Amino acid sequence: MLRKFNWDALGVSASLACAIHCAILPLLYTSLPFMGIDFITNKGFEYGMIALAFIVGVVALSHGFRKHHHRFYPIGFFTVGFAFLLAKEMFLDVHVLLLAVAIVFILLAHYFNYRLCRVHEHAHAKDCDH
Repeated sequence: MLRKFNWDALGVSASLACAIHCAILPLLYTSLPFMGIDFITNKGFEYGMIALAFIVGVVALSHGFRKHHHRFYPIGFFTVGFAFLLAKEMFLDVHVLLLAVAIVFILLAHYFNYRLCRVHEHAHAKDCDH
């Protein structure tokens, strides 16, 4: 039996992987060039990771919106989070602060989307039982 794919879980996982990547990156800056590794500091890699997280987030949130709850506020939280995520690439002197704010908003978007989907599923299940 196939289970439903949980896009919100993937979105949260991608957000946490991004947070870990950004948290340990400063620690690795000095050692990676000595090992011949430079892709992590590459701007193309950074923007690629941001684009991947954006695509996963949009798919997760749009699925929840269309199929379950029709509420805009998870999308609003996600949009604010991504605005901060992009801002961190431009304002390098405060990028850690901007990243922290971005992560909070993006995780809240996935959390609210998940909760709204579950509330809708439970309400629908009760309607079908009668």
